[in-house]
Amino acid sequence: MPGLLGKKIGMTSVFSADGKNVPCTVIEAGPCVVTQVKTVEKDGYAAVQLGFQDKKEKHTTKPLMGHFKRAGVTPKRHLAEFKEFETELNLGDTITVEMFNDASFVDVVGTSKGKGFQGVVKRHGFGGVGQATHGQHNRARKPGSIGACSYPAKVFKGMRMGGQLGGDRVTVQNLQVLKVIADHNLLLIKGSIPGCKGSIVLIEK
Repeated sequence: MPGLLGKKIGMTSVFSADGKNVPCTVIEAGPCVVTQVKTVEKDGYAAVQLGFQDKKEKHTTKPLMGHFKRAGVTPKRHLAEFKEFETELNLGDTITVEMFNDASFVDVVGTSKGKGFQGVVKRHGFGGVGQATHGQHNRARKPGSIGACSYPAKVFKGMRMGGQLGGDRVTVQNLQVLKVIADHNLLLIKGSIPGCKGSIVLIEK
């Protein structure tokens, strides 16, 4: 589906028409430049590659510099592909946040905040054994027993245990578009969006 690359600015709140204070996320959406147009004949599928945020030439690899020069654009920091644009796009075309003027809802793809190695209570919502009897005094947030009996004498695959939490690609669907501020390339979306301030997100129409 068509979309844009953007940067998460932070959260704020706006008043709706009926006077309710609505929490929302502010995203700097675009402007994005077309860096490649993929076709079914040449690439096997139709898509448009967009570039977001300028990058210095000295920080760009030579293969990517050739890619950008072929498209006739300056080096870009972030690239992403989108499909099914309504209008035909050519290399060097610029797409702005105005494409969401007629959109009521969008899907947003982001990378959730990484929280490092976490235990079962925080990662999976276990209750811990802190409230149990049996003489527990120093294992309040431990998982407890994880094994089975002498048969099958193993821990089953998929057992919920401690491990890396966050840092995953997360898609939140059907988020309401509250306002489009074209002068400053800003998009106000109702609710929260995965990731920290300054993280890159994909907004899909």
